[in-house]
Amino acid sequence: MKSQLLTVLSVTIFSAVLPAQNTTNFPTIGHVDRFDPSVDQLIAPDATIDVLCGGFEWAEGPVWVPQANHPFGGYVLFSDIPHNAVMKWQEGQGASIFLQPAGFTGVLPYGKEPGSNGLALDAVGQLVSCEHGDRRISLLTKGGGKLTLADRWEGKRFNSPNDLAIRANGDIFFTDPIYGLPGHAEDPRREIDFCGVYRLQPDGTVTVQSREISRPNGIG
Repeated sequence: MKSQLLTVLSVTIFSAVLPAQNTTNFPTIGHVDRFDPSVDQLIAPDATIDVLCGGFEWAEGPVWVPQANHPFGGYVLFSDIPHNAVMKWQEGQGASIFLQPAGFTGVLPYGKEPGSNGLALDAVGQLVSCEHGDRRISLLTKGGGKLTLADRWEGKRFNSPNDLAIRANGDIFFTDPIYGLPGHAEDPRREIDFCGVYRLQPDGTVTVQSREISRPNGIG
């Protein structure tokens, strides 16, 4: 059986009620460009790019969640930013809403990008999220409640945390551009006059790693 390179494809139409999904046969798109033969050690030569689900304006921040004793080993979570949701895709079940609201818990509308963005798992498998609307790094506990890990640097609110990577020692590195602020750079709620790259330590200390990048985004 051919190996499969599983990806989530973002398209331009969203339905709040997910339509019936084909959970066994997936259309394929594109191809994998290989500029070095060593890539074959990571991606099988016969790997395909499968469209697992669609119907989103844009999807971000996929993370694989291992699940013990499950026949397929786990599931994928990803952010549907415009609709303030974290989605779940699992083999044989398709896509479903995992968490909503996911990045903004206010009542009034909040721009076009209110949801979560980058997602990662901590050392014990808890979901850590970059949240645009609530402008924070959050932790979804095993009990289901959310904790704010950080929402400020030197007393000033973050712009809109975008992406994150977690070090083995628990340090969280994240980017903080202005894309999630409704007014972007000119938003009156903006409190920090640069777009930074930060480190959040397990004791809650937040330090700037860089402020020279105009629009920091993905980090790894």
